[in-house]
Amino acid sequence: MESEERIVSPKKRDDDRALDLSLRPRSLEEYTGQTHIKETLGIFISAAKERSEPLDHVLLYGPPGLGKTTLAHVIANELGVNIHSTSGPAVERPGDLAAILTNLAEGDVLFIDEIHRLSRTVEEVLYPAMEDFALDIIIGKGPAARSLRLDLPRFTLIGATTRAGLLTSPLRDRFGVINRLDFYAVDELVAIINRSARILNIDVDPHGAQEIARRSRGTPRIANRLLKRVRDFAQVRAGGRVTRDVADQALGLFRVDPLGLDEIDRKMLSMIVEKFKGGPVGVETLAAAIAEEVETIEDVYEPFLIQIGFLQRTPRGRMTTGAAASHLGLTVEAAANGAATSASSSPAPGSAARDGRQPRLFEG
Repeated sequence: MESEERIVSPKKRDDDRALDLSLRPRSLEEYTGQTHIKETLGIFISAAKERSEPLDHVLLYGPPGLGKTTLAHVIANELGVNIHSTSGPAVERPGDLAAILTNLAEGDVLFIDEIHRLSRTVEEVLYPAMEDFALDIIIGKGPAARSLRLDLPRFTLIGATTRAGLLTSPLRDRFGVINRLDFYAVDELVAIINRSARILNIDVDPHGAQEIARRSRGTPRIANRLLKRVRDFAQVRAGGRVTRDVADQALGLFRVDPLGLDEIDRKMLSMIVEKFKGGPVGVETLAAAIAEEVETIEDVYEPFLIQIGFLQRTPRGRMTTGAAASHLGLTVEAAANGAATSASSSPAPGSAARDGRQPRLFEG
């Protein structure tokens, strides 16, 4: 997918894996940001260790790239236990999950990424494992079939998802700790960039770190990726030192603007302003217009654009704001002219009403 190649895509890419491992914090103290989550998890972890009990099952949700996988490893390190990682799509059959569960040791952490993509049959095996630490197995077929219950070691399940709304209620209700990870503030990203620069031995001055952080879309994964790309630019063209001017030149070359928007973001916003009169426009129509998938728009593009106030979700569709038009250099008059052009080319006066959109001019 095109979104996978974007330098500001929050989704994990192949070239991120080695970087993530080398920069991953190992304790809550090293973990930057998400202050409230760290504080509550610290209490729950300490209490569980004092009682010699497993931590309650934990659900982490939020946009990609915010550190859900990292936080799962931090929890395991704080508990002093091993972590076994898998993902929802990888667990295709109940037998796959049974094999994983029976290999756990007492107190271990089982981390399931994209847990919303578990099949229903696999979920049904997971329910007694989470509640009773037991595994129900059917032996035999037909009239001779019988159920056998195997005891499992007590463990902690940590599930991560970008789409908590797709979790079934029975699964969601079995998590004792549910936390939503939010986008990071610029000062938190500066701290992350400075820590990463020390580990990678990159010479970054405070203004350079600030410039990279401003364009990182509130996402640590993007911040580390931009730092790596700016390092390459600085090495070739600026003597290896990352200053504000160097970061600005590098990120301008990579077409990441001062707010962290790239060409695809600007294309989508411009499409809504100029072609759809500022909205509302249905997400399916928008996906077809920019040649992307609906899920990519909802999971990757929209969260940040909504966060910075450039996009609105309404019952009738997506709408841009005056701030988006201003950032793109489109005035209200330009948007209105685009709307008038679109209206003049409409096949019939009633066509907008028939496809569910009411004719309106873009409003700042």
